[in-house]
Amino acid sequence: MTNLGGYQNEIYLQGLGGQLPIFTTDATALEAVARERFESGPFGYVEGGAGSGATVLANREAFDRWRIVPRMLTDATQRDLSTTVLGTSMVAPVMLGPVGVQSIVHADGELATARAAASLGVPMVLSTASSHTIEEVAESNGDGQRWFQLYWPNDNEVTVSILSRAKAAGFSVLVVTLDTWTLAWRTRDLDGAYLPFIRGIGTAIPFSDPAFRAGLAATPEDDPTAAILHWIPMFTGTDKRWDQLPFLREHWDGPIVLKGIQHVDDARRAGDAGMDGIVVSNHGGRQVDGAVGSLDVLPEIAAAVGDRMAVLFDSGIRTGADVVKALALGARAVLLGRPYVYGLGLGGEDGVRHVVRSLLADLDLTVGLSGHRTVTELDSGVLRRG
Repeated sequence: MTNLGGYQNEIYLQGLGGQLPIFTTDATALEAVARERFESGPFGYVEGGAGSGATVLANREAFDRWRIVPRMLTDATQRDLSTTVLGTSMVAPVMLGPVGVQSIVHADGELATARAAASLGVPMVLSTASSHTIEEVAESNGDGQRWFQLYWPNDNEVTVSILSRAKAAGFSVLVVTLDTWTLAWRTRDLDGAYLPFIRGIGTAIPFSDPAFRAGLAATPEDDPTAAILHWIPMFTGTDKRWDQLPFLREHWDGPIVLKGIQHVDDARRAGDAGMDGIVVSNHGGRQVDGAVGSLDVLPEIAAAVGDRMAVLFDSGIRTGADVVKALALGARAVLLGRPYVYGLGLGGEDGVRHVVRSLLADLDLTVGLSGHRTVTELDSGVLRRG
């Protein structure tokens, strides 16, 4: 049993010696701190959403519509938040979601994230748009639990090659992002004409892939511009179909999770297609402006398919209370996004660790103070509409 809430005591004791946290413990304040310290292009890329930003706001408003109802005298002194999802054990139902191009905020990028995740027993999901190769991230993650997120290339040979590399490097679950087959109208990035991919950032995985390199007249090292122009249309611009999913099953022998589900009928189709899980997600509000908040659709989706597949959740998670609400409404685990990336930019590996430890401590204390000992006790009866 891990005392996740003990991070609170550690901080207070260090304060006796005049040592303060490296930056705020308030995840809702991280964005403001990052705004002051990050360069404008990288900050806008991490913080921004599609169009007016209405979906980013909707994600947060969805959490505010629910309130936790604490219970007393429940013997919640000792708590165990550990769980297992699709064969992956974790100290709490929290994972680091797939965020690409992490080197725009810190040179170590995904390598620092991988080290921090492993040290805390928190699984990470590596993005296809990583700043470092599959193998480099796996080495940094060591004995940690890791999943691989796929932006599905249009070239089958490249897809198979990337999947085989991920499997060989110890990535156990495949997460296929469905909602980002082309970029949305992202005004923050457009106003600054800032897109990392055309600058050769977030291309480490294809540029190191033998099948991708075989299709180039010159190596990415010799002609990076040609390599970039070859890669971008290969992983963007084409919407896939449900009848193409068997191809992935043929070339991946582990669990497959579909990320970007917002409609209950799509969740049912994922189950009918033999998928092992879904992530209820609107890509953190980055893809469809004016879309529904992810938490608003989570209950009906979990009720429809939660008995036959793992239902995970992202989009808007900031605090321990947010995690409790998502779990109570049917998620098996949540994926954290922007907060840990802010932590990476503010403090590298230590920054990621601080943000994640803060969230885990907040979660542990919220579970206990609301009268619960395990995450299995969290259901819709824990909440009331605010």
